[in-house]
Amino acid sequence: MSKFLKGTFILLIAGLITRVLGFINRIVIARSIGEEGVGLYMMAFPTFILVVTLTQMGLPVAISKNIAEAEAKGNHQEIKKILVVSLAITISLSLIFTPALILLAPILSTTLFTDPRTFYPLIAIAPVVPVIAVSSVLRGYFQGRQNMRPSAISQILEQLVRITLIAVMTRAFLPYGIEYAAAAAMVAAIVGEVVSLIYLMTAFKLKKRFKLRKKFFQFVHSGKKTFKDLMEIALPTMGSRMIGSVSWFFEPIVVAHSLAIAGVVAIEATKQYGSLTGFAMPLLMLPSFITYSLATSLVPAISEANSQNNHQLIEHRLQQALRFAFLSGGLSVIVLYVLADPLMELMYGSTKGSYFIRIMAPFFLFYYYQGPLQAVLQALNLARAAMINSLIGAVIKTAVIFVLASQPAFGITGVALGIIVGFVLVTMLHFATVLKKISFSFHVREYLKGAVIMGISAWIGYWLFNHILLGEHLAIRVMSAASGMSFFYIFLLILAGLIKKEELQRIPIIRNLIPIR
Repeated sequence: MSKFLKGTFILLIAGLITRVLGFINRIVIARSIGEEGVGLYMMAFPTFILVVTLTQMGLPVAISKNIAEAEAKGNHQEIKKILVVSLAITISLSLIFTPALILLAPILSTTLFTDPRTFYPLIAIAPVVPVIAVSSVLRGYFQGRQNMRPSAISQILEQLVRITLIAVMTRAFLPYGIEYAAAAAMVAAIVGEVVSLIYLMTAFKLKKRFKLRKKFFQFVHSGKKTFKDLMEIALPTMGSRMIGSVSWFFEPIVVAHSLAIAGVVAIEATKQYGSLTGFAMPLLMLPSFITYSLATSLVPAISEANSQNNHQLIEHRLQQALRFAFLSGGLSVIVLYVLADPLMELMYGSTKGSYFIRIMAPFFLFYYYQGPLQAVLQALNLARAAMINSLIGAVIKTAVIFVLASQPAFGITGVALGIIVGFVLVTMLHFATVLKKISFSFHVREYLKGAVIMGISAWIGYWLFNHILLGEHLAIRVMSAASGMSFFYIFLLILAGLIKKEELQRIPIIRNLIPIR
């Protein structure tokens, strides 16, 4: 198995585990602090992501790409220089932005979010910024060497620690108020990130081929060329992420003010935003662990192929990634669309948010494509184009949200529609940009087959849930219907030739346990 496929497979398994743990985490939060608490949590969270984006400065992708190229040449001195310069940048920036977040928290909570209670989650999350800054550099190092195991294990550890603490901490602080419980959820995330960093540092110390601290500042002073090389990728990448982070930062602000114009009071707006972003969106974004795994593995793999001018390999890996994103995303779409109400009832004890799932699920196939496409653009030195595409999408999304959400006829539904418009547009722009750079065959017949199979599988799931399994416990009905859909979906994909036997044989579990002849 190639490094690309092996790395992707490791990240897929880790991503699946962390997503399951993440859902448990969200279920605990939702059941502990309700829609209002989740709304406070989700209003503060985009601000934190914005500060992290500023601190990381787009370096994880640049580190991964540059280390992959240096590794291909066997230049260990350059690898050390990349790490030293990157750590110097991120640590310096974290020492600036962490105090800034603490100082600005009162203004952000009262003026922009229109809910003073967001002050407490904002303050609680600030100390984790330097931790994430260092962790991101180490993850970029391991990903550049196409060793995905440390990143995967660190993600699982972070989620396990967070879940262990979150139930205890939210319940302990809930008597003091919803805002304190939301802040406690943030503190649990901090402890998880610290444990993750400790593991990454240990793994790095055991596997490194050089002494990082030796002549550290000498490498910083002599790293002007390395700094320039990193910034060529990092700045446009940061631009793309900044656009997404700034857009997400302004999203709850625009939503709060738009819903106020539509006549929705602040507390109700917080609840509605919590239902959309805290309940519905995590379910819709479930397959993103697959696209994240693909995107993370694609950057060093395509960078390596591009440095060797192997255009055929670039197209092959892109085709693999996009087909995998389509097939896995298709299964998620039909399961979520058919079982929206019972899934929400099982997970959160309420069907609030299922309406958003049914509106948004069919369009989320575009979102699942976005990560791999952006990774390819970054690996081909087209991060600037990706940034411009993201900017266009963010501006249009924010405008649509403001126009629709401020209308009483749309309200919070307008927010959902604006989010859809944003990611569909960005994905289409990314795809158009990739087509300009590399030759790419688009197999229309395969996608039509996939769409038909999705429709048949969805009908089977609906029939199972609403006719065959009546009278059973809700959990049994949901699991049985989802399993039935998944079985028929995969069976029909193999029957139609969209999943090939030789591809299944490359998966270690299937190759070792269920040999295919």
